[in-house]
Amino acid sequence: MIQVLVVEDDPVAADAHQLYVGRVPGFTVAAVAHSRAEAVRALDRMPVDLLLLDLYLPDGHGLQLLRSLRAAGHSADVIAVTSARDLAVVREGVSLGVVQYVLKPFTFATLRDRLVRYAEFRAAAGEASGQDEVDRALGALRAPQPTRLPKGLSGPTLEAVTRVLRAAPDGVTAGTAGMELGISRITARRYLEHLVTVGRAVRSPQYGQIGRPELYYRWVTQGHKRP
Repeated sequence: MIQVLVVEDDPVAADAHQLYVGRVPGFTVAAVAHSRAEAVRALDRMPVDLLLLDLYLPDGHGLQLLRSLRAAGHSADVIAVTSARDLAVVREGVSLGVVQYVLKPFTFATLRDRLVRYAEFRAAAGEASGQDEVDRALGALRAPQPTRLPKGLSGPTLEAVTRVLRAAPDGVTAGTAGMELGISRITARRYLEHLVTVGRAVRSPQYGQIGRPELYYRWVTQGHKRP
């Protein structure tokens, strides 16, 4: 089993990441840390193969943590999980041993793809027969295929709908999400239904004052599992 340390300051996100990792065969969460200091203590207590590392921590940047770990001799690989889009930060992370970079918000399928590819990379052993074999080993790690969306859906709009949904603990209707984003109710509903399909949201009817049910969509967390 590949031992994973989840480093994430947001408790809800940390629970979700822990749940995601536990659903991928061959991976297990060894511990969860909500700060740089907690991560250091966890690594001093137990061996870890992989860090699922948020870059914005309350007591320092994730790359600062990574620099200190490398200086202390920790060799665990790192998948950065963050909303940071600065390519200079990406390049610095790669130089420190970040093997994948996953932008928030993301679906379980996205993280599963990265973890499976990482496992394939780790499983490669022995001496390469030639350049092609080396390229295949690195390709499994460096060139993941983009997660395909259903026809007619776009990544930026999905991210926008996801942000609205995550910011509404009591849930949103398609109409509410559409008005907030400046898109039609029908378009918003297509994206919300996609999030339901991939397991990131649940839908439930809620009765209003006139007795007619309206569908509400809520973001899935560890404590609110899909029925």
